[in-house]
Amino acid sequence: MRKILVLCLLLCLLMPSAVSGEDEDWSMFDDLDGEIILDDVEEEEAAASIYEDDGSVLLTMTFTGDFTIGKNAKSRTDIFDRELNEQGGDPGFCMQNVRDILAADDLTVINFEGTLTTSTVIPKAKQGNSFLFSAPPSYVSILTENSIECASLENNHTMDFGEEGFADTRRTLEEAGVVASTTEQWGVINIKGVDVCILSYLCIDRYDKPVGGYATLYEKVAADIGSAKAQYPIVIVCFHWGVEKDYAPTSNQIRMGRAAVDAGADLVIGNHSHRIQPIECYNGVYICYSLGNFCFAGNHKPDDMTSILFQTRFRVKDGTVTNEGFRIIPIRISSRKDYNNFIPTPLTDVTNQDGVVTTLKTNGRKLTYAVEDYPLDWE
Repeated sequence: MRKILVLCLLLCLLMPSAVSGEDEDWSMFDDLDGEIILDDVEEEEAAASIYEDDGSVLLTMTFTGDFTIGKNAKSRTDIFDRELNEQGGDPGFCMQNVRDILAADDLTVINFEGTLTTSTVIPKAKQGNSFLFSAPPSYVSILTENSIECASLENNHTMDFGEEGFADTRRTLEEAGVVASTTEQWGVINIKGVDVCILSYLCIDRYDKPVGGYATLYEKVAADIGSAKAQYPIVIVCFHWGVEKDYAPTSNQIRMGRAAVDAGADLVIGNHSHRIQPIECYNGVYICYSLGNFCFAGNHKPDDMTSILFQTRFRVKDGTVTNEGFRIIPIRISSRKDYNNFIPTPLTDVTNQDGVVTTLKTNGRKLTYAVEDYPLDWE
């Protein structure tokens, strides 16, 4: 009886269009038993749209440099909030020149170097630091409203406000639907029906001397990658490593990056130096040693404001994953030349683009497996 009443009500709602002579699409009803069902034609079309002509799935991914928003607790001036006020009060102002790029891909992964917390408790080990970054949890909207789906949390600033700040950050991201990746918590995200696993590790250098755990991580990284590959078709490893302001990787980075590939990683992404470093193709797998900065509120005017976005594609068919190449998008981390306003902006001038490519090639000359070219578009 209830089904009949519901059907009658719907017929009444549809009556005006029927009286007016308009054709009505009755495919949403099952005439056999009177039950109302949704027409799944659109769902089938959406599912079919993820496949290429050959039946494969093509995944486009974007990776960025350091992402630091909010304030430095050790500074009297909140340069991010000052710029936020200048830009009209919308925290998303910083993504205005790259949001279309990020929206067009299937996955964007950032190195979130900071915290999303209201905590002001600075742990003893951090009290002597010059930079302690925090942003209101509401600033997570910068990620969710600009197609940033995953954040690596293994770096030297996620613990700026101790375990409480770290827990706040991870909880805020997860509640907003942003996948968080740490050493102990793998980031897993399903894209077009394909599971992608992101692993993250911290192992920084000081003058090429390991201080961040290289020696203890070799075994763990290899074991984690092996376990992840047994479960997920694509495994991406993010490292926070190297020496700040270096344009070339250290011997520790090189050894660790290649070890990750030998263990089965499909891609290696590095950050920490605040400078762009060259890319290797080792055994068919790309190792990006450093992507520089991205949206970086750590400095009002860094010495070098050029950087890159790294994009790559994977094709998945019948359980087989193949790498479909990469491109870089040269950017300036500011839309202005005179100071850093935290708005990453693609470089359009050919001379500036060539300068970025030249820097990468020059600093990769000593790398055995350095890529020969840095395409700016998809081949």
